[in-house]
Amino acid sequence: MFILLMSLAAPASLAQQAPELGPDVDTPSLDDLHSLPENEEDETGGKVVADGTDQDQKALDELFEKLGGAETPEQALAIGQKIQAKWLESGSDTVDALMSRAAAALRANKYGLALDLLDVVVTLKPDFAEGWNRRATVYYVQQDFGRSLADIERTLALEPRHWGALSGLAIIQRRIGEDDKALTTFRRALEINPGLKNAKEAVDEMEKEAEGDAI
Repeated sequence: MFILLMSLAAPASLAQQAPELGPDVDTPSLDDLHSLPENEEDETGGKVVADGTDQDQKALDELFEKLGGAETPEQALAIGQKIQAKWLESGSDTVDALMSRAAAALRANKYGLALDLLDVVVTLKPDFAEGWNRRATVYYVQQDFGRSLADIERTLALEPRHWGALSGLAIIQRRIGEDDKALTTFRRALEINPGLKNAKEAVDEMEKEAEGDAI
């Protein structure tokens, strides 16, 4: 499929099935992923639309370089928000409007409506990574982990540095008992964005569990 996901040991076959969870696993929640920026709805109205030029890519690369060198969580958060804003720049007014409506539907727990809207997004703009990532989020909260993983693969194929998709992949891997893979994926997400509090907490917890098992 693509090199990054294979390097994280997520088999393609996993994305084609819905793993069964044990009875003690908590119900998935949108809060698990923190996929929706708090101010997203405000940004969609008057933001500058990216045109996909080399200059846009250079600006994004520079932001990622700054993010990797962030010295404080506050710095990482501020830079990360700028990157997320750029990820939302589809270059299409129609897609932007659909994404905004899908975000509102997600927040209102109207998952069927969100899926309908995002199906159109990925059809109209198949090279728009955030469309696939957002649909993966909907599938996740619906516990349709097979389809969520498939959309995560598409997201990372388009944007290998998408720490939200990596975090989602790690969370699913952990939920289905693939802790070694989850730990590797969480670490990869932290390499890209060292300000991911939830990923840091997950890594610390899993490393302690591994140390306890080794004793």
